[in-house]
Amino acid sequence: MTHSFLKAGLIAVLILPSAGCAYFGRLADVGKAPELSKIENPTKQKDYRPVDMPMPDPQPAYVNSNSLWRPGSKGFFKDQRASQVGDILTVQVVISDKALLENKSEQKRGDDKDSVSIGALAGLEKYAGKILPNGVDVSNLFDISSSRDITGDGSIDRNEKIDVTMAAVVTQVLPNGNLVISGKQEVRVNYEMRQLHMTGIIRREDISVLNTIKSEKIAELRVAYGGKGTISDVQQPRIGRQVLDILSPF
Repeated sequence: MTHSFLKAGLIAVLILPSAGCAYFGRLADVGKAPELSKIENPTKQKDYRPVDMPMPDPQPAYVNSNSLWRPGSKGFFKDQRASQVGDILTVQVVISDKALLENKSEQKRGDDKDSVSIGALAGLEKYAGKILPNGVDVSNLFDISSSRDITGDGSIDRNEKIDVTMAAVVTQVLPNGNLVISGKQEVRVNYEMRQLHMTGIIRREDISVLNTIKSEKIAELRVAYGGKGTISDVQQPRIGRQVLDILSPF
């Protein structure tokens, strides 16, 4: 028990300073709108992680001396699609997911009755008659009965929809020609700021002639939509409530 309290206290000591820094930062913004983050190189951000995927063996490049077309081109004069690090393309993020899951379980066991007899109990059975006014029958000393009834019922109903068009920049070109893209948007309305971030891997062939690509053609897609400001502060549970939810065993 003491070890559990020490562990809980250690977790609280580690959590409270980090959470407190975030709260002190919010206190500094009281009466002001959240500041927009500066535009910076995505590869220089502290949470940036280069993508490492399995690649096929390299193939030798070929050149058709009598051809007017370049490999990978869709236009006669110049291919305007994103292909190099730093190029920009338009991403259409359309996500419409719905999940419905129902589960029900029931377990019952009827009354079970058992009788246990004890022939000898270190000689103490002969004193049972003196203690109990009505005597005792050692051949039927214990009478045990039990029953069990367990019922479980659960359901999950989720419906999520995101429909947004945003620009992304190529941050990495993989050895097989696939492109790693990353995009970020920030929109501030009054005292609330909405943030949208996406990243993923695309094939250059999937980019349309208009230099756009749809989200269903993006592999390893990561989309984060959130915000910060007065509305987010009200929606988020207080720091004490969060700590209790983590540490409380009940």
